[in-house]
Amino acid sequence: MSASTAKADPKLPAGTPVEEEIIQKAKRSYERLPILEVILERFSLAVGPAIKHYVGAICESSIDAIDYLPTGDALESMPSPALISVIESPDWDGPFALVIDPSFLISTLEITFGGRMAGRSEWVPRSFTAIEKKIGTEVTQLMLNELSETFGQLAQIEFTISHIETNAQAMVLAPPNTGCVRLRMHVTMDDRDGYFYIVMPFNALSNIRNMLVQPFHGGSLGGDKSWRKNMTEVISDTDVLVTARLFDTKVPLQEVLEWKRGQVLDLGIEVDQPVSLICSGHEMYMAQTGKRKNGRMALKITEQLKDEEEMTDVLPD
Repeated sequence: MSASTAKADPKLPAGTPVEEEIIQKAKRSYERLPILEVILERFSLAVGPAIKHYVGAICESSIDAIDYLPTGDALESMPSPALISVIESPDWDGPFALVIDPSFLISTLEITFGGRMAGRSEWVPRSFTAIEKKIGTEVTQLMLNELSETFGQLAQIEFTISHIETNAQAMVLAPPNTGCVRLRMHVTMDDRDGYFYIVMPFNALSNIRNMLVQPFHGGSLGGDKSWRKNMTEVISDTDVLVTARLFDTKVPLQEVLEWKRGQVLDLGIEVDQPVSLICSGHEMYMAQTGKRKNGRMALKITEQLKDEEEMTDVLPD
């Protein structure tokens, strides 16, 4: 994840007087919002697992950039066409935009409908179909839920989709010279990827701005309740190797060296021999062997070797 930045505006034409350059930079110098940057960074950590559950594929998300610039410039930089959701909140003083890049939308669509084996489709600028808009709206709502929960560490906020646009350059989100925060986030899904953007004009954030401008010295925001949930989801979806151990015995090295191919080894294992299940070197359960109706070997858990207290930190609530 890249560090949050407050980028300067594009360079002025060559030969511009130094005085004019200083004036232009002063006009477009915006105060950073450290707490908002922390919220967006934590939002980026929650987006990956949320999209993973939606598309059923390995998914990772990371912040590509956080920029401060005029709202007009931010909208001009958006891809066109794009699926743009205008977002409103009764707790805020204005709307903001969540923009889904066509490459991200098409990647989500292909994976959702089983197109993983085929090559990635190339996007050709055109109008979005009804199914593309539906999937895009669902993904947007998914991300808004995560954003609302992340902001909930600071204040309870609900977001709703007001309407959908496709041309960022033609829409009016706020006066063009109003400062804004532009988030650019990169999302990978299996072998596909894409971007989405969030454009938040400062006037939309005015009623919580005094909290967002505060410096962040580490720790949690309002208890940071989402961290345990996110970590539990990641841990619960992790694949682990479980080993079934039938029997341990000590055999002299000389005897082992005398073993030959085809020789039958009597290990003294009874039919009802208990089996221990081991994970990462820890004996977790005892089990009894048996067979299913299809003839396959099966194990029935008979005893839990680890106390609940020992597994509290890794078990879901």
